[in-house]
Amino acid sequence: MDSDFRTYFDKQLDVVLSQAPKQVRDLLDEVPLYVEDYPSDKVMRQTGVYDRRQLCGLYTGIPLGSRSIEQSGILSDVIHIYREGIVSLATDRYGRMDEKELRRQIRITVLHELGHHHGMTESELQALGY
Repeated sequence: MDSDFRTYFDKQLDVVLSQAPKQVRDLLDEVPLYVEDYPSDKVMRQTGVYDRRQLCGLYTGIPLGSRSIEQSGILSDVIHIYREGIVSLATDRYGRMDEKELRRQIRITVLHELGHHHGMTESELQALGY
């Protein structure tokens, strides 16, 4: 991805986050959000994903409901979102990207990964539309 497109994507992310409820923005103050073009080869192997466009985000850490004092010293929680996967969902079969759909996919991805932070499973998040 070129730097102009990264800038465009990041501006759309800023719009989505500015429109999010205060509680969501407050959560993102506690859980860092990293934006990358695509997942690393290591992440692809760990998740079992073969097409990097299929992965839009990843939560790493220990969900809030699963934490204990015995887990001190473990790396902090992080949410990664991947531009390439999100853009692929916002692009039609003719290669046209819809800005409204891009923002919707960004929103879904961020909320999905925050759901994992709160201990929700894939099936629970899918049932909610995330």
